[in-house]
Amino acid sequence: MLIAHRIALDANNAQATYLARAAGTARFAYNWALAEWKRHFEAWKADNTQPRPSQHSLRRQLNAIKREQFPWMLEVTKNAPQMAIIQLGQAFQNFFAGRANYPKFRRKGEHDRFTLTNDQFSIDGSRIRIPNLGWVRMRETLRFAGKIMSATISRVADRWFVSIAVAPPDSSHLPQAENQGTVGVDLGVSVLATLSTGEAVRGPKAHKALLGRLRRLSRSLSRKQKGSANRRKAKAKLARLHARIAAIRADALHKLTTDLTRRFHTIGVEDLNVRGMVKNRRLARSVADMGFFEFRRQLEYKAAMRGGMVAMADRYFASSKICSACGHKLDTLPLSVREWTCPACGGVHDRDVNAAMNLKIMAVSSTVSACGEEGSGRRRKTVAKPASMKQEVSFVQA
Repeated sequence: MLIAHRIALDANNAQATYLARAAGTARFAYNWALAEWKRHFEAWKADNTQPRPSQHSLRRQLNAIKREQFPWMLEVTKNAPQMAIIQLGQAFQNFFAGRANYPKFRRKGEHDRFTLTNDQFSIDGSRIRIPNLGWVRMRETLRFAGKIMSATISRVADRWFVSIAVAPPDSSHLPQAENQGTVGVDLGVSVLATLSTGEAVRGPKAHKALLGRLRRLSRSLSRKQKGSANRRKAKAKLARLHARIAAIRADALHKLTTDLTRRFHTIGVEDLNVRGMVKNRRLARSVADMGFFEFRRQLEYKAAMRGGMVAMADRYFASSKICSACGHKLDTLPLSVREWTCPACGGVHDRDVNAAMNLKIMAVSSTVSACGEEGSGRRRKTVAKPASMKQEVSFVQA
């Protein structure tokens, strides 16, 4: 498992100019390679004797012509264009495997970044040495021990960050989960997370809180003349606000997922259809403001690092409609109903707490099944007894 440590850089104006030039070189190389890939692929389809495009052939082609056609590439590290073409090759691998869409051209100002291999940079305390630039100060030291694999330098608004990928020998930097049992977590838009213990965690709703300022800055940007210095300043101010919203949301999710994986060994959550949820024009903004996918991503890799596990309920699992006491299932339960009484046993349920309790029951039954025996949960009946298997955590960090 690779761990990435993202650290802010304290770059001066000259260093920031170099980083922007290197990111621009990487973007140009990526777009050039994508155009060449399309051209070579069309030629290969017309004549199968022609070589099929690959990132290796495109890298050789660029090395052969860059001194004459693109001499400005030599002013920055050679990793900037070369790693960009390698990333394009990985993007095509994902496309052909059905894991991603067809690669698109990169635009200036969006995800400006470039990557360095581990033999092209070095770290000394709270500074990093970048080729053709020298030492650049970092806001903190690298917290993880292990083999350094790569570093990706990116720009967010007007700040530069370095993400250092490390392959640790083990997960000893994190203590094991306290194992306070199993917990179910129900996600929502009014309350970010409701636990089966009765705890409710309210999300910061950063986008909603700063929406007025966001609209004001967006209107101010639209009034500026294109190409003017005032438009550039207004654009930077708007980008800083978007970065602040994203940072507030990420901070809340990191604190919540760290607390859950530290306390509980087994965590039951729903497999939410976020893409379908954001199609609802009344809920789209609130759903996006919570960051459900990022919550699940963080929860899975943190649980794996602490020796825990995440039990994922089926997407159509009716966690809110099922009575957690007797198992009776309602036919319908509108979203406006926040509390309901079970017609079978008479139990009164809070909608979110009841859903969290059902997710906990599902997680317990799935854990029993993972140990190799028939799941005992009433909502995990199977036609045939599942084959016994070892209880293992098999997550892949995204």
